Amino acid sequence: MSYSIAALNQMSREEFTKALGSIFEQTPEIATQSWRERPFDDVQKLHQVMADIVNEMSESEQLKLICAHPDLGSKFKMAESSVLEQSTVGLDQLSAIEYDRFQKLNQAYKEKFLFPFIIAVRNHTKNSILAAFEQRLQNTIEIEKHRAIAEIIEIARWRLILAVK
Repeated sequence: MSYSIAALNQMSREEFTKALGSIFEQTPEIATQSWRERPFDDVQKLHQVMADIVNEMSESEQLKLICAHPDLGSKFKMAESSVLEQSTVGLDQLSAIEYDRFQKLNQAYKEKFLFPFIIAVRNHTKNSILAAFEQRLQNTIEIEKHRAIAEIIEIARWRLILAVK
């Protein structure tokens, strides 16, 4: 369902959280906190407020947000928005060989960093995601934590673009 900025600005905190609570994976409190900053001029301002909330979270809160994200190419149950995003680049239709490669990369990444690999799939292709996996496995945990948060904020931008008209 899509909402206008005017409608969002008029919503109660509960309505606003219900409307935008899934923008950040399993973390509706970001929407709840951003409600306090109404009125929003446009979707970009709303996104910036939400991004600022994420950037101001404690390290443990950010790690919880990172860990709320599903593995790429997984066949396990995930949020509807994640299913839709992954399907835009065909991650819901992987061949057996591709599925195995994604699972091995997911496992290697989680073993090294202790959280899932996160990338804003709408900015990529299946091949560029695989290349990013390989490249980012060479990074340090600190670089990857920052990268994961940046990617989460980009995912939220896309979700807001689709949710706010």
